[in-house]
Amino acid sequence: MHEAIDCYKELEHGSYGEMGKPLVGPNLWPSNPRHFKVVMERYIELCTGMGFFWVITTELSKKIMRGIALALGGSFNELEGNIAGDPFWVMRLIGYPVISMENNHDEPENDVGCGAHTDYGLLTLVNQDENITALQVRNHSGEWIWAPSIPGTFVCNIGDMLKILSNGLYESTLHRVINRSPRYRVSVAYFYEPKYDAVIEPLDICVEKTGGVKKLGQAVYGKHLVSKVTTNFGY
Repeated sequence: MHEAIDCYKELEHGSYGEMGKPLVGPNLWPSNPRHFKVVMERYIELCTGMGFFWVITTELSKKIMRGIALALGGSFNELEGNIAGDPFWVMRLIGYPVISMENNHDEPENDVGCGAHTDYGLLTLVNQDENITALQVRNHSGEWIWAPSIPGTFVCNIGDMLKILSNGLYESTLHRVINRSPRYRVSVAYFYEPKYDAVIEPLDICVEKTGGVKKLGQAVYGKHLVSKVTTNFGY
C-alpha cells in the first residue's frame, strides 16, 4: 500500500472537450507545509522548462527527449510535434509506509507497496529517498532488479506513449515498489507527457528501423490517461 498526493496540469473547462472532464478543476494543494504549493510549482517548472522562469530553467525533460530523438536517428526535435507548446504533466508525491515485522519475510512479492505497472506518457523522472532501495524494474529476461537511489540523479522511466512513437524500439518500463526498509520512503515522480489531445502513432523513422512495419497502433494520450486513472484509482 502507499499514500500519494497527485497534481495534474490544470485544464480550462472545455479546453479538451468531453475527454478532459475527469481532470477539469484546480489542484487541491495541501496548506501544510506552508510553502508547499510554491515549491512544487517551481519543481515542475524546472522539470518542464515552462513558465515565468523559462529562461533559466533546465528544461530537463525536453533535453532528455531530444537525446532520445537523436538516438532514434531523427532530428533533435523529432518528438516535439506531439509536445511543443502545450506539454501535459502529472506530478505524484508518494509515501510508502514501513511494512509490519510479520510481513518482513523473504517473499518480496507479498510486500508490494505499488504493484507492477508501466507509466502512461512519455518520460517519468523519479526522485527517490536516499539510502532506501525499494524500486524494482523488470529486465528483458523477466527478472526483477533493484534500482537503487544514487544521490544527485533521477531514475528515468519510459512510458507507453514513447513506446508507441518509437514503434516498440523503446519499451515501457515495467516497475514496482517494495519498501522493506525500516524507514518510511518518499519518492517524487514527475511525468512528462504529450499534448493532452495528441494522437500518438509510430514515427516514420522508427517504422523504417523496424522493417517498415507499424507494430503498434495509434492512441490519443488523453483518452489513455483517463482510462488508466479511472481504472487504477478510486473516487
